[in-house]
Amino acid sequence: MQFSLTATLPLSRYRIDRDDTARTRPRLFDELWGEPTTRVLPVWRGEVLLAAGDAVALALLPVQAAPTDALRIYLGRATEEAPDLPAGSAIVAVVLDDDRAPAFAADIARWGNPRSLGHALGDRDAGLAVEALGIANWHAAHAFSPLTGNATQPGRGGWVRVDVKTGRELFPRTDAAIIVAVTDADDRIVLGSNAQWEANRFSLLAGFVEPGESLEAAVVREVREESGLRVVDPVYVGSQPWPFPASLMLGFRARLDPALEHELRPDGTEILDLRWFSREELGAALDDIALPGRTSIARAIIEDWYGGPIDA
Repeated sequence: MQFSLTATLPLSRYRIDRDDTARTRPRLFDELWGEPTTRVLPVWRGEVLLAAGDAVALALLPVQAAPTDALRIYLGRATEEAPDLPAGSAIVAVVLDDDRAPAFAADIARWGNPRSLGHALGDRDAGLAVEALGIANWHAAHAFSPLTGNATQPGRGGWVRVDVKTGRELFPRTDAAIIVAVTDADDRIVLGSNAQWEANRFSLLAGFVEPGESLEAAVVREVREESGLRVVDPVYVGSQPWPFPASLMLGFRARLDPALEHELRPDGTEILDLRWFSREELGAALDDIALPGRTSIARAIIEDWYGGPIDA
């Protein structure tokens, strides 16, 4: 059986009990505010507040620091004892606006994005950060019902939005996206440069799963559309949340169809350049190309193929 990378991926780690059954309690936040160990995690503009000091960690603050009229999202309870948080403590994300955020930290360096620093966070904090940002981003995009156009308001501990006129509940959605390491008969890997990146950045091919499509079918289609290559035997290798704003990355490996001739053909829209790399060629090119950041599943899959960490 293929070994799954999920447990080793920076943003797939967690040490939180999401305690979903508590979300239906009508006075949940009043109850949590009455617990002396409850802590809040400030969220602002897609970033989380970091603790002061040299270590990269989340700032988990007493509830008295948080405005009660801000959007609050119950993230769950800590499952492990820690110096800054007893086991069983509740954690609530508080989404701040531009007027209130500076009161928590005027220094912009105190606000961090797990997209770039997730690999430096501990297991508990990595899980909290992506959970908080994922649900906060969903709230920001669903102030109105897509079905009726009516305004919505948060409910169930911040895990639904409710149509104020019809009472219908809207639940969070996650966009499934595949990302794939394509290899040839010589076990070379193909990497592409996306039109939205700097010209020397290369990564794996990826794309969103379309309605009515299996993950494996999405792998075959996306590789063909972006590179002109035909692949077979997609094999799942692991998954990682990527709430920037709302994706779940599903990693695969696939190999070229040995029955066909192959030519690299970048689509010219999303992918501007494609290159095959052996391990030796990739190592020799590190001064000239940039690879995905250490927080990404792309970096983990590339290093899994490479055989170890890549110093780049």
